[in-house]
Amino acid sequence: MTGWRERRRQGIAMPKPGNNSNRPVPVSANHLFIVERLAAATPDWLALRAQLWAAAEPGDPAISAILAHGAAFIIREDTAAIGFAEAALRHDYVNGCETSPVAFLEGVFILPAHRRRGAARVLLAAVEAWARGQNVTEFASDALLANTPGHAMHTALGFTETERVIFYRKSLLPSA
Repeated sequence: MTGWRERRRQGIAMPKPGNNSNRPVPVSANHLFIVERLAAATPDWLALRAQLWAAAEPGDPAISAILAHGAAFIIREDTAAIGFAEAALRHDYVNGCETSPVAFLEGVFILPAHRRRGAARVLLAAVEAWARGQNVTEFASDALLANTPGHAMHTALGFTETERVIFYRKSLLPSA
C-alpha cells in the first residue's frame, strides 16, 4: 500500500468521509485530511474543545453524552489534529425543523491557521454521513447573533437560516 504522503503527492482519490474506517480524505493535492470518529476522549480533542469552549473541562458530562449518544469527530492534516465537530440527535423541537429526531451540530472548530482550506467541509461531510446512518433527514445548528463568521461558515456549508431568536431570562430569586 502506498503511504499517505506519496498518495498526497500523486493526488490519488480516496473514499468519501463519514465511515469509521479513518481513511485519508484529500481536499486538494496540497491537503490530506483524515477524519476519525472518536470512541473515547483523547487529549487532542480535549485541547481543541478548550479552545472553542473556554469553560470546557476534561470531566465535562457533555463529553460522555456526546460519545454515548451522539458523535465526535476529529480532523487531522497528516497527523496533526486541526479541528473537531460534535453532533447529537435531538428529539425535542429544533427551531426551523419539521422532523424528529434531528441531527444537531453541537460544535465545530478548526484551528485558525487551517481555516478556509476545506477542512470544515470534509469534517461536516463525516457528520452528515453519520446522521444519515441514524436515519434522520434534517441537520441543524445554531450560532450566536454576533458570530458573523459562524453565520458565513454555515451558509458556505449549505445550511439555510430558518429564524432568529433572542432568549430572555428572569430570576425568580427574592431581591436582596
